[in-house]
Amino acid sequence: MLTVNFDLFKINNGDKFLDVGCGEGRHSWEACRRNHCMVCALDLDDLNLRKAKYVMDHMDQQSGSNGNWNALCGDALNLPFGDASFDKIICSEVLEHVADEDRGIGELVRVLKPGGLLAVTVPTCLTEMLYWALSDDYHNNPGGHIRIFTAQGLVKALRRHNLAVYAIRYEHAFHSIYWLLRCIFRVRNDEATIPAIYNRFLELQIVTKSRFVSWVERILNFFFPKSIAIYTRKI
Repeated sequence: MLTVNFDLFKINNGDKFLDVGCGEGRHSWEACRRNHCMVCALDLDDLNLRKAKYVMDHMDQQSGSNGNWNALCGDALNLPFGDASFDKIICSEVLEHVADEDRGIGELVRVLKPGGLLAVTVPTCLTEMLYWALSDDYHNNPGGHIRIFTAQGLVKALRRHNLAVYAIRYEHAFHSIYWLLRCIFRVRNDEATIPAIYNRFLELQIVTKSRFVSWVERILNFFFPKSIAIYTRKI
């Protein structure tokens, strides 16, 4: 499930691409699949990194090529790279977790080349306020969400760091419904029947990529999106 649209965030052959807080590496995989670029997947969680490495290794074996990628353990607030190291950076669903979001943005901008692109995604204000109101367990856990961003507030924060916004998109309305169900039926109850049934629908859509279902979600994104994606260029 990609939160960043690679048609809006174009990665060119030869680009140096950084995926900050890569999780299991979905955006890193897509960058590897689409382009001959250098990919760096970075995360603090060792299990996530091992999963990302496994999938990218598998991609290399399938294609018969030696991928130009690496996976590193690192902190988004203290990126282990020199200034202006990357052409493109994605930071997806990370800033809501970090202790100092302004420092995090500053680090992203520091390692981005002048004229380079940065895509940042966070949960929407509407969904977060609703989930926080419904369930303390949704955010009161180690590594959980510690702040809620408004679209206007995040845009202002990005612009303070000499980033020009060139596109804003809202994504993943179907996942908004899933987390609403999880909050209603208790987030920590992994065996709740209704969220489990709905999750199977989400997994089926990822596999089948039904055009009709995707069209329905695009409509719902105008009303109840899970994430906001902001696309910027370093001035």
